[in-house]
Amino acid sequence: MAVNFRAKKSTGPRTNEQITASEVRVISSSGKQLGIISIREALNHAEDEGFDLVEVSPEANPPVCKIIDYGKLKYKEQKSKKEAKKKQKTIEVKEIKMRPGIDTHDYNVKVKALSKFINGGNKVKVSMRFRGREMEHQNLGFDLLKKLTEEVGEYAKVEVPPKAEGKQIMMILVPQVAK
Repeated sequence: MAVNFRAKKSTGPRTNEQITASEVRVISSSGKQLGIISIREALNHAEDEGFDLVEVSPEANPPVCKIIDYGKLKYKEQKSKKEAKKKQKTIEVKEIKMRPGIDTHDYNVKVKALSKFINGGNKVKVSMRFRGREMEHQNLGFDLLKKLTEEVGEYAKVEVPPKAEGKQIMMILVPQVAK
């Protein structure tokens, strides 16, 4: 029985013996160009400086390699990714569910929650559910959603207009962009 083992694919740039080109353009650790030299000679230079030979531009002809500390390079990349992730804002889609026969107080509570979500920078999905005979009066649901969009129009805009999907009407509101 033959077992097929695949070589683990490296996610980062090729280093030292992983570089397959016979000749490479080398940049020293101080940033000085050493020119186009054989891979053996480049590895010797890297070993003399006490660093790794890292392929920074494999598409170039010949590939460009730099003599640097690979561990330090990976650490800096990891740190910059973490920093970028911190600055990234995730937008959640919050949902508010209503019924066509909603009372005014309950409606006002839902509007207050919606404004809190929108001001927090989130999208809000408003869904109007119908049961039984309420399905015959979907126009009441559309009217209520129209009233809602007029009330929150100063700080929210409609991304997906109200549309019927089975036993519910759904629309999506997003924060208004400041002009």
